[in-house]
Amino acid sequence: MSKSDTLDILVAGRITAVFGIQGWVKVFSYTDQVQSLCDYRPWWVETSGGLQELEVDDYKRHGDGLLVHFKGTDDRDDAKKWCQRDIHIKKDLLPQLPPNDFYWHELEGLKVVNQFREDQIIGFVDCLLETGANDVLLVKGNDQSIDQEERLIPYSDEFVKNINLAERTVYVVWDPDF
Repeated sequence: MSKSDTLDILVAGRITAVFGIQGWVKVFSYTDQVQSLCDYRPWWVETSGGLQELEVDDYKRHGDGLLVHFKGTDDRDDAKKWCQRDIHIKKDLLPQLPPNDFYWHELEGLKVVNQFREDQIIGFVDCLLETGANDVLLVKGNDQSIDQEERLIPYSDEFVKNINLAERTVYVVWDPDF
């Protein structure tokens, strides 16, 4: 994978542990549908020599995760070298979303502007959290924002009014003193 390609990848899962003696590994998927991770191939993992492609030749569901076998990895010791590594995929493998739907990785790093108080910058989206009731934006302040505070803003129409990827901005209605 070339250096410019690394800008177009994202972490979609993690290889956690070996399973059995025939080279299988346990994989935790960050995708909504666990098994869909296997649709986004090839997989890439970081090594001391850069990103290396891993070819999945078999997989199956196992509890909350997956069991995966890589081509050419046929024993436990070979498989162990891949454990505790993130699985990277190319972003262009993800399906196109309908208008006004966004992947979480598209929102990370966006500036959060408060329309409640004359377009003040509250901070930047650090990550999103899944809470059950609704997702939540974790917004962190920095030297460009009103303060250095961390805020949790529900990712709902009540608070998030507009997302403009071209401007790299999320517009919210939020009382920062709340």
